[in-house]
Amino acid sequence: MSMQRIKTLVFRFLVVNVVFFSVKLTIAKDDEDWFFNPTSLFYYSTAFFMIMFTWEVNDWFIRKAQQRSIHGSMKMSEAWIILLKSISIMLPMAGLIYYVGLFHFGFCDDNVDPWLQWRTDFLRAFLIGSTVLVFNMMYHISKQKQHIEQRLAQLSQEVTQSKYDSLKSQISPHFLFNSLNILTSLMYQDRDLASDFVSRLASCYRYILDNRDQDLISLDKEIAFLDSFMFMMRVRHNDALDITLEIDVDTSQYMIPTLSLQMLVENALKHNKYSPEEKLHILLYTKGSQRLVVRNNLQERIKKEPSTGVGLTNIQNRYKFYTRQEVIIEQRDGNFTVELPLLKASAIEPVKLSVS
Repeated sequence: MSMQRIKTLVFRFLVVNVVFFSVKLTIAKDDEDWFFNPTSLFYYSTAFFMIMFTWEVNDWFIRKAQQRSIHGSMKMSEAWIILLKSISIMLPMAGLIYYVGLFHFGFCDDNVDPWLQWRTDFLRAFLIGSTVLVFNMMYHISKQKQHIEQRLAQLSQEVTQSKYDSLKSQISPHFLFNSLNILTSLMYQDRDLASDFVSRLASCYRYILDNRDQDLISLDKEIAFLDSFMFMMRVRHNDALDITLEIDVDTSQYMIPTLSLQMLVENALKHNKYSPEEKLHILLYTKGSQRLVVRNNLQERIKKEPSTGVGLTNIQNRYKFYTRQEVIIEQRDGNFTVELPLLKASAIEPVKLSVS
């Protein structure tokens, strides 16, 4: 049992005792043994059981609602339903317990009508139990709000860093120098190819600048950008790269995190060696309408580039904001594979985060 769980149970134990003794002191008679008599022990044990049990049931409903949610949170309408469910469980239980105690075990004063006592106990249980449940719901909603705010701040930071890193890698002096150097050579060798190269280079920059504030982008736009990017890489590396697309879905109907495919391709280029004789094969294909797979053969460099894993972690964290499906990363049979969930465009609301 975790320390947090122990603290929770201790707190609830204290709450039950404070509530019980506060109520008891207001109605206790001038008996010296007002707590140690059978009736008082009956009310204490039943109050303890009902409040603790109802509290735990309420927590269970909340956890289930959070597990069903993509963001791990519950809606306000769900909170009201959970509150009503918890009360609907508490009331019959309280009614049955007090009925058995009063009418079958006789925990009632001789000069008091049992039905009047039952109604009083039932109403008191309803008021106390409902109050405890309302405060418990308020606590969870407040905690959930704080968690969402922290998650949004974290996501914003991650997305901003990802966009900045991607933009920086594209406009770095090294990248520009290589691109201009290749362009200079092409102008003397193949002017048509040089013109196409300039067009693709401009297309890459335009895509990055136009979509730098979008966390999600349609799959067709991302693939179009990747096509331009891979064209430039093939020209630069003398056709040492081979990329194949086997997409069997309507790409305009699905979305993925912006620049995620480019990040995966760059990751493959960074950690593998390739040449016209030993090409690096990159395959993009869909598994039904649920996943997009990016796979490349492993031809690891002798002098390996340091890997921080930040890019893959960033993609995983961005997906967590939109779906409970996981990003699957595997390395086996001489291949490195990343499976990305496909997000249905009609079922999500893209979050726009500005980059300052």
